[in-house]
Amino acid sequence: MKIITICGSLKFQEYMMKAAQKLVLEGNCVLTPTYSLKENSEITIEQKEKLKKAHLKRIELSDSILVINVNNYIGEHTKLEIEYAKKLGKEIIYYTDII
Repeated sequence: MKIITICGSLKFQEYMMKAAQKLVLEGNCVLTPTYSLKENSEITIEQKEKLKKAHLKRIELSDSILVINVNNYIGEHTKLEIEYAKKLGKEIIYYTDII
């Protein structure tokens, strides 16, 4: 069993959820980003920093990350997460490579 953290733009939330289910059904433990429960919810700078730190901790705990790169789109935050995972020696898996 691998621990896999899903990374990517939250505009791909539906893809993330489908990928998470697929990976879990294959016997993996999947860690996902925290999704906003309300449309247009306001998040403070401090809250954004806490969410960022929590996501980086997920990457630290993982064996690999799955980058949701629909139409080969990778945003700036996701690029930073990929670099962080590489520095930690984590396996990088791209959504477009597994679909």
